Amino acid sequence: MTRLITRRAATGLIASAALAPFAPARAGRVIDLKGGSFQPTNIAVAPFVGDEAARTITSVANNNFKRSVFLRPVDANVPAGSPDQPDLDAYRAVSAQFVLTGRSVRAGDGRLKTEFRLFDVTTGEQVAGQQYVTEAANLRRVAHLLSDAVFSRVTGEKGFFDTRIVFVDETGPKERRRKRLAMMDQDGANVRYLTRGDELVVTPRFSPSSLDVTYMAFNDDGEPKVLLMNIENSQREVVGNFPGMTFSPRFSPDGQKIIMSLSEGSSTNLYTMDLRSRATTRLTDTSAIDTAPSYSPDGSRISFESDRGGSQQIYVMSAHGGDAKRISFGGGRYSTPVWSPKGDYIAFTKQNGGNFSIGVMKTDGTGERILTEGFHNEGPTWAPNGLFLMFFRDSSGGGGPKIYMVDVFGRSETQVPTPSYASDPAWGPLQD
Repeated sequence: MTRLITRRAATGLIASAALAPFAPARAGRVIDLKGGSFQPTNIAVAPFVGDEAARTITSVANNNFKRSVFLRPVDANVPAGSPDQPDLDAYRAVSAQFVLTGRSVRAGDGRLKTEFRLFDVTTGEQVAGQQYVTEAANLRRVAHLLSDAVFSRVTGEKGFFDTRIVFVDETGPKERRRKRLAMMDQDGANVRYLTRGDELVVTPRFSPSSLDVTYMAFNDDGEPKVLLMNIENSQREVVGNFPGMTFSPRFSPDGQKIIMSLSEGSSTNLYTMDLRSRATTRLTDTSAIDTAPSYSPDGSRISFESDRGGSQQIYVMSAHGGDAKRISFGGGRYSTPVWSPKGDYIAFTKQNGGNFSIGVMKTDGTGERILTEGFHNEGPTWAPNGLFLMFFRDSSGGGGPKIYMVDVFGRSETQVPTPSYASDPAWGPLQD
């Protein structure tokens, strides 16, 4: 029942062990996420016992659940009892279905020892519990880890809180925007700048299997470069300088290739590059504009946008090239298709009648569902559990773009706080 969670180049080791007693939750307690009669599950977060670190963990967990759509924090001003034996009758009286308790104290060596317990109010059983020992610098990450454990136990789905977002930070006047590559936690905390802003950066994308991101950069001459950057040490390397324009580099599921589009004359085609040999392979050969490619989770297929039929639409083809099948037929123009990590949906941007929408459709094009629409929405990116999307919105007021999060069923939309204007979000995998 003991596992070790390590983070490369982290400030310390996080040890996690199950806290007995541990009884499995009953099947009836798992939320039906897709049901038409969906109601979020009420969860009470009892104030963690301890000092300021305990208060921070309580606050972060509450905020995570509030943003999760599927869990609804209950403001329960009740006698809490102890973290080991909470007063479940008191929580039952305020309609809480689950109760999260815990404590966080500093050990003799200065490290932080945090534990939590999750109780099912209906059955009275403890259904989850873990203990973490870590350096204080990892405080917020501990809160995200235990939030993921709770989310998974209640919903039956993977969590998404212990993740990071790479995005483009935008400052300055609209005509002379300074664009820097930046990174933050999924809730907007711990912002770190990865580039200085001395070159234009666009379309960052996380590797699914390493600590690397790929992105586009343009120097003063306007020449495009595809770069790789290690987000832990900020070391970067140029993947290649290509003739003409390069667009939308994105990793393959195994992280060994990059797929991108290269412009030659009036046409733009799709290519892959093997990151070990730097060999390129051409996938499409048309006079159209094929761009914004995205792999299916198993790496067997690719979705992309193309105007080969006269307007921007979404197509799907084998990852080795060949015939492509159009899947978007809902009217308007479709762009930026991105395959869900679950493999069940493709997210997209849709422009129709002056509005920009973010939506999803099944991989055969059926079941199109618009999640949000407005003046200018663009650039969807999936959470690693396939239940949430982030995108950026540029309002009609003449300000600048901001990042938003919406669940895959369109039930709730929230703005992700950033220091300034922000665009091109890319959601990273769950951390190791």
